[in-house]
Amino acid sequence: MYTMNKSFQALALGAALLSATTMASTTVIASSTASHESEAPIEAQASLDQTRTQHKTISIDGVDIFYREAGPADAPTVVLLHGFPTSSHMYRNLIPALSDRYHVIAPDYPGFGNSAKPDVEDFDYSFDNLARVMQKLVDKLEVKTYSLYLMDYGAPIGFRMAAGSPERVDALIIQNGNAYDEGLREFWDPIRDYWNDRTPENAAPLANFITMEGVKWQYTHGVRNESVISPDNWNVDLRHLSLEGNPQIQLQLFYDYQNNVPHYPEWQAYFREHQPPTLIVWGKNDYIFPAEGAHPYKRDLDNVELHLLDTGHFALEEDGDLIAEYIRNFLSAQGS
Repeated sequence: MYTMNKSFQALALGAALLSATTMASTTVIASSTASHESEAPIEAQASLDQTRTQHKTISIDGVDIFYREAGPADAPTVVLLHGFPTSSHMYRNLIPALSDRYHVIAPDYPGFGNSAKPDVEDFDYSFDNLARVMQKLVDKLEVKTYSLYLMDYGAPIGFRMAAGSPERVDALIIQNGNAYDEGLREFWDPIRDYWNDRTPENAAPLANFITMEGVKWQYTHGVRNESVISPDNWNVDLRHLSLEGNPQIQLQLFYDYQNNVPHYPEWQAYFREHQPPTLIVWGKNDYIFPAEGAHPYKRDLDNVELHLLDTGHFALEEDGDLIAEYIRNFLSAQGS
């Protein structure tokens, strides 16, 4: 009986040890699985953070420049240059549509959006100077090469950057941005009057461009469906346009726009000599920069893809998804 009890105790002890070992092994496996499962969301979150738009400010020559940035820092860079009367806000939807594959930077010019707005007496509001500030921005961010998205005011700013450093430009994406005489039609007549004679009488009609009606018109004229155009656009723009001193800033830039026109032959020579791969996505119903300004690029560029879209000046508002697809396909075909 004693021997049987002793044998039973030994067997029970062995079973207990085996059970403990099995439980420990299971615990290790479970712990390992839990650890693996906890790492996956962290990695996913890190990837999400990388593509999420960040809002930053940097000082360029003592002027605070606001910019939006998203995407992997080591990916090909796309610099988005906005038009009048808006800011990088116009790219709020395009940025996340590109940032999984590209490093995207969208700045606000001095006098626009969330950037500083020095008085006209304290800052040179010229397209020459805005281009210098934007070039210094990409230099300070240590961006070596980039594709340029050029819209409206972004065209004369970006073409100055491209012609000045052609080796740094991977591609051009032109959306209702002019570089040819054919693109300056009836809309520009009152502005030409102001160029020819800078008087208060000639300035008065230009004030309409920065009113609620004038800004809304720029977003809605020529669109297929006005109800899809968010009123946030003109409400956001009017916040900076209505700040004290800003009407004078905009009037100065209206006047200086005439200095872009003599650069057209230089920029066209840049196209012919350097042949940057170029995608043109153009709202064909735009009254400010009509489709007549889109076609001449084909005279000077060999590697050019042109899409005329059935919308207006701010084509991204109605056809943003389509434009993003065109950009991704085009840049991919160029190896970016």
